[in-house]
Amino acid sequence: MSIWEYANPKRFMQTSAWALPYFAIASVACLVVGLIWGFFFTPDDFRQGSTVKIIYLHVPSALMAINVWFMMLVCSLIWLIRRHHVSALAAKAAAPIGVTMTLIALFTGAIWGQPMWGTYWAWDPRLTSFLILFLFYLGYMALWEAIESPDTAADLTSVLCLVGSVFAVLSRYAVNFWNQGLHQGASLSLDKEENVADVFYFPLLVCIAGFVLLFIALVLLRTRTEIRARRLSALMSRERMGQPVTSSLPQGTKPNA
Repeated sequence: MSIWEYANPKRFMQTSAWALPYFAIASVACLVVGLIWGFFFTPDDFRQGSTVKIIYLHVPSALMAINVWFMMLVCSLIWLIRRHHVSALAAKAAAPIGVTMTLIALFTGAIWGQPMWGTYWAWDPRLTSFLILFLFYLGYMALWEAIESPDTAADLTSVLCLVGSVFAVLSRYAVNFWNQGLHQGASLSLDKEENVADVFYFPLLVCIAGFVLLFIALVLLRTRTEIRARRLSALMSRERMGQPVTSSLPQGTKPNA
């Protein structure tokens, strides 16, 4: 079995219908356990006090904001190279989730930064590149809505995704590229001296797993919606042109009277 078989809309709909409930249940379980564990069963930090617990929302949302864009990049490349419509629709479906994650990261970062830095915002390299990434998300979504032809919209948004990937990389590695700036280093690191303490580390991993599973569940759900919307648009176009639409319906279904 080739992975490209799942680019077939019918195969994707069948597989996602089976997998979606499992991802949804697993994401809720991880988020409930991780957030309760982190907020109520971990101590205050000796420097940051209780504000350190924002880490359980800020770090997972920031990681997802960047990685969602990379997922969109992969789907865009698949569309440009192999012209699989499911990949283009998956990228489109992921964008609103990514912009929401980016907004959560910016908002929680501002709340966390105010008591630590004395300001809600600073033109730090990482913060600035993250803000630009947020604007790219908005531009990507606006471009999809502005172009009537789905294939043309997929082409142009894929190119925009390639350009925006530069800022996704900068958002991830700006702390390593530039030493100046208020933002701290990575919270998760292979270096034990830089990594957060174990008491915060393990619930943080559970929260990250919850965010990842939540994203998968949401992108499957939204991609299914995009596929249905595209089918409906095709049926409505055929009906306006006076062509029969029964041949485009799934087997075993009948058009409404």
